[in-house]
Amino acid sequence: MPALCRDCLHHEADDFTRCPVCRSRRVIAHPELFDLSIAHMDCDAFYAAVEKRDRPELRDKPVIIGGGRRGVVSTACYVARIRGVKSAMPMFKALKLCPEAVVLKPRFDAYLEASRQVRALMDDLTPTVEPLSLDEAFMDLTGTARLHGSPPAAMLAGLVKRMAEEIGITGSIGLSHNKFLAKVASDLDKPRGFSVIGEAETAAFLAPKSVRLIWGIGPSAQESLEKAGIRTMADLLRWDRRDLHARFGGMGERLWHLARGQDYRRVSARNPVKSLSNETTFGEDTADPDLLDGHIWRLAEHVAARAKAKDLAGRVVMLKLKRADHSLLSRRISLPQPTQLADGLYRAARALFDQVGDEGPYRLIGVGLSELCEAAMADREADLLDPEAAKRAEAERAADRIRERFGEDAILKGRALR
Repeated sequence: MPALCRDCLHHEADDFTRCPVCRSRRVIAHPELFDLSIAHMDCDAFYAAVEKRDRPELRDKPVIIGGGRRGVVSTACYVARIRGVKSAMPMFKALKLCPEAVVLKPRFDAYLEASRQVRALMDDLTPTVEPLSLDEAFMDLTGTARLHGSPPAAMLAGLVKRMAEEIGITGSIGLSHNKFLAKVASDLDKPRGFSVIGEAETAAFLAPKSVRLIWGIGPSAQESLEKAGIRTMADLLRWDRRDLHARFGGMGERLWHLARGQDYRRVSARNPVKSLSNETTFGEDTADPDLLDGHIWRLAEHVAARAKAKDLAGRVVMLKLKRADHSLLSRRISLPQPTQLADGLYRAARALFDQVGDEGPYRLIGVGLSELCEAAMADREADLLDPEAAKRAEAERAADRIRERFGEDAILKGRALR
């Protein structure tokens, strides 16, 4: 059975439990280890990892990235996660679970720079990299063994090794024969994981798993599936393809294929980005307008940071709200000109919220930007109806430059603390 040492990258066709070269026990062995080439890399607790890298005194402490006591958790390190802290959890609840946690404001410039460095390392392996967010991406390493002189598995182990040594953050690898299973695999052994799902084991691996394993199946979709008696992948296998489509529409077709481990999507570095969005789910439903306003601002900042990182702007701002009963409200507005500024996103999203804000309480809120274009097309003309817009735009650009030089905490808006 092929085996690979994740520390020194020694690999052989015969299985070994301790590396014969460096004596490490961090060995992965799998019958298809050297035959698979579709991978998903997911950084481990990315924001918190960057903070611990930059502040070594926090290495063994629980760290939470998020807002003030009335805000929510953006991410938490694994020390805090052991105590029950989760992303999108209200900060007051997180601090009850882990009162000794160090709470830090997000530093998006630092995260963007680390993301660019990780992307550069992935580009060294293959030109076919499909980013999903700042901290995760698919890779297709088909045909790269001849170029690098090593199988894709060894190159992927080398990638996370370089990430730790050169960038100071860790990541987990999922390796399989398609995108769906590669993404599932990357989450099986976090942090610092390397998991493989081969073709021969796909059916046996999936059968007992919950349908929640499928990306996009949230509580509402799960409830609909459970009403039909579907809780596991094995339950899905008992359904006829036409019946699933008749009952669940396009989602039913997707479920039929994924329950069988079939995913024919290609990893593509050229997939155009159609929209940028960010959302958060609350631990407890809320109708508090001040709290929701703070979330709108933070989500606008997140989306703006991604737009700036990708040199994109958008003309349409979207607001998404999910009520306590899981019903959705969505609103959108077209701007006079494209923008990539948090200020413009926030004001448009806030105006949309003012139209429907009293229909809560809400369990989820999201802000998005679509009809994307190059950043050069953004914010070019003065807004005659808002003469202060140009001043706010220049202030935001200046704040971006200051944060880039002195750190994210150099400037904070008051509404970011809500």
